[in-house]
Amino acid sequence: MKNTIYLTILFDYYEKLLNEKDRNCFKLYYFDNLSLSEISENLDISRNAIHKRLKKTEEDLLFYEKAIGLYNKEQKILSIIEDENTKEKIQKILNS
Repeated sequence: MKNTIYLTILFDYYEKLLNEKDRNCFKLYYFDNLSLSEISENLDISRNAIHKRLKKTEEDLLFYEKAIGLYNKEQKILSIIEDENTKEKIQKILNS
């Protein structure tokens, strides 16, 4: 479960770096909670192809975070700020 949350957070940061097919499969699986079989039926692609695409997308998201580190940097910034109002303002800026 923790890994799922982490991957969806990374998706929010790096979604635009993924191609349309990868984004679509990721959204169907992680946000719409469709099974591999359901995605396969909807997109008329083999279940194995869906599985491979999801694994590649997960690896890509982890690679982007390792290379760019936006999520990690945000967490570090927020950890040193004590004022909740300031934290909220910074989060709004970072998420826009």
